[in-house]
Amino acid sequence: MSRSGKPAYVTFATEMPANIKAHIALLGASIIFGINYWVAKGLMPDYLCPEQIVFLRIAGAFLLFFFFSLFAPSEKVEKRDLWRIIIAGFFGTALNQYLFFKGLNLTTPVDVAIIHVSNPIFTLVFAIVLIRERVTFLKAIGILLGATGAVVLILYSGNISLSSDTFTGNLLALLNTLAYAVYLVLIKPMMVKYKPFTVMKWVFFVGFVFCVPATLPSMLEISFATFNTSTWLSLVYVVVATTFLAYLLTIFSLKYVEASVASYYIYLQPFIASVIAFWLGKQDFTFAKGLAATLIFVGVYFVSRKRGTG
Repeated sequence: MSRSGKPAYVTFATEMPANIKAHIALLGASIIFGINYWVAKGLMPDYLCPEQIVFLRIAGAFLLFFFFSLFAPSEKVEKRDLWRIIIAGFFGTALNQYLFFKGLNLTTPVDVAIIHVSNPIFTLVFAIVLIRERVTFLKAIGILLGATGAVVLILYSGNISLSSDTFTGNLLALLNTLAYAVYLVLIKPMMVKYKPFTVMKWVFFVGFVFCVPATLPSMLEISFATFNTSTWLSLVYVVVATTFLAYLLTIFSLKYVEASVASYYIYLQPFIASVIAFWLGKQDFTFAKGLAATLIFVGVYFVSRKRGTG
């Protein structure tokens, strides 16, 4: 027990600096996303097609955000901010997730995770152009170290393929990461202004409206009778953990860190995907992967530093 009479872990969490909480949230989201590459891949194509997963994921997350928003302080979004939320909802949920699952269905989890390491660069460029985000010297060094670690993974993984279907899947994954970069930059100012549940409720509502025309016909063809326990658990993970919880953790972090910092944690995802591949016996854990992880974590340190020149 602490001096305040509260459990020590409660006091520690309360007194923890906000930016540290943000980095812990981003780390948690990265782990969830890293696991999701394999979980989502396991659902396709035997049980669900990409369109069906997108519908269930966005609809399920919207219902969760709407439900929990009922217990949060009521907020009214200003009319001038509606356009930003509409565009963010389109890029961050409907387009982003549609491209992700279509791409993942054609390629491998590690391929997609590796391609996603381009996201911090795209996010940084969009942040500079759209919201005039300042790039410090330390942040540039951190992003460079993370990119180097990602390149090490790419060069030594031997997974990227240019075969027709796989190449198409990789291209869709690249477009997916571009859409997510636009989303991160657009949603950042909204997180400074509104509560997380207010923003996410409307972002996913917009995403749901946009996704219905492309996904509802496939949704009506789902055969739930073929689902086993593992399938249901995987689907729950994709909706609750990957969509609701991971998006909430990311949106919380954007209150305290810049969009380019939040996007940096995507560098961890190919490493996490590779660790899972090793655990599943699909890949070996090599010195190169250990080096890549070291570069990425050192980069996290530099990106998270508050002071710097540049």
